[in-house]
Amino acid sequence: MEKEERHIFIERISKLRVDNNLSARKLSLAIGKNPGYINKLESEKDFLPTIDTLFDILGICKTTPAEFFYDSPSQYKKDKEIIDLLSTVDEDIKQAIITMLKKVKK
Repeated sequence: MEKEERHIFIERISKLRVDNNLSARKLSLAIGKNPGYINKLESEKDFLPTIDTLFDILGICKTTPAEFFYDSPSQYKKDKEIIDLLSTVDEDIKQAIITMLKKVKK
C-alpha cells in the first residue's frame, strides 16, 4: 500500500472513531487489543491493522466495509439510497435518468 493510501486509510479509521465518540483507548479495548493499540495505529506510518482487526473496528463503529472503502464515505449513504431506489425501476426509466444526468453534468 502506497504512503498516501496508508494515510487516507488511517485517517478514515480515526474519523470513524471520533464520529462514534470513542477514545482511542476505548476502541482499542472494544476490539480486544491493548489500550494503546489505536494510538499506535493512528500515529505510526508503517503500522496497519489486519483485515480481522479492521472488521472489528468497523463492527464497533457500525460501518460496513463498502461504506469505509467508498470513494467519499460521507456521501455513501446518500449514494446508496439513490442506487437502492434505482434498482426498483424499469430499464427505460433508468436510461431516462442517465440521459437527464448527463445533460445536467454538461
